[in-house]
Amino acid sequence: MAENTADPRSQHRQDGFPAQRQDQPGLTEETRPVPDHGEESYVGHGRLAGRRALITGGDSGIGRAVAIAFAREGADVAIVHMPEEQEDADATIGLVHAKGRKGVSLAGDLRDESFATEVVSQTRSALGGLDVLVLNAAYQHDIDGFENLDTEKLRRVFETNLFGLLYSARAAYPHLEAGASIIVTASVQAFEPSPGLIDYAMTKAAQVAFVKALAEEAGERGIRVNAVAPGPFWTPLIPATGWDAERLNTFGADTPLGRAGQPAELAGAYVYLASAESSYTSGAVLAVTGGKHL
Repeated sequence: MAENTADPRSQHRQDGFPAQRQDQPGLTEETRPVPDHGEESYVGHGRLAGRRALITGGDSGIGRAVAIAFAREGADVAIVHMPEEQEDADATIGLVHAKGRKGVSLAGDLRDESFATEVVSQTRSALGGLDVLVLNAAYQHDIDGFENLDTEKLRRVFETNLFGLLYSARAAYPHLEAGASIIVTASVQAFEPSPGLIDYAMTKAAQVAFVKALAEEAGERGIRVNAVAPGPFWTPLIPATGWDAERLNTFGADTPLGRAGQPAELAGAYVYLASAESSYTSGAVLAVTGGKHL
């Protein structure tokens, strides 16, 4: 085997994850083991030089991995996060600054229409414009039987995953110029929904419809709209979902590669969709699922 070729089955943790529980939204320092966001491994090549990106849910997990990769590819980055995630946000922005890029953290709840709208203008003001919008913020919770679906949690899922996404996208859309890119974090759940995540899966399916519909309209302006569909990835969202010890121990084991993914393994998909390398890609859903089919 060539020196730069690694077996994808064993590149990261193969054992199950230990029992643990957090409250939403979940924090990096309380997640065991700490996810790999590419802090030590991601090497940039200037593929996003001069770009200005806004990433919702950018403080930890997938969002942090994307922020790291974007900064190392030459982009300035603004991230949106909940106020209680400020410590994670500061760490992420520190990694952006370490590469000499501008970094801005915006604290608030995207369920608030005014906040979800204002983050766009704040980003444009701080970074001098906006070229890449990554709609990544999400909420999920475990449901023990459909009859136990809690109305308040259901409302939070829909308002975070759909309303917040629409508010920010709607605010950004009129100002985006040709060459801009909108990227949504969908999920394998949009195509292979789990009963225990039924409301979350519904929102992810709706996000796919959003991408396909907006891509048709935006294409006429030279704006591309795509989605990344992750499979099981180890982020603070997972121990904050409410799963028991057995579910965490087997998390990701049902994929063909036999393990959960790490956020660092997703970053390249977002870089590709944000860069000129994907100039003819729009309305697509890029699967990063460990081999699970969409």
